[in-house]
Amino acid sequence: MRRDQPFSQVVIPNHTKIAKGTLRTIIRDTELTVGEFVSLL
Repeated sequence: MRRDQPFSQVVIPNHTKIAKGTLRTIIRDTELTVGEFVSLL
């Protein structure tokens, strides 16, 4: 996933299940709160 302005890029694993810790790290890397992340789903 990528955003150009301001530039940001995050790697999303291609798995049917993602470990809780991995998901938390992805959310933290996007600089979103868990609530913000969930609202985008």
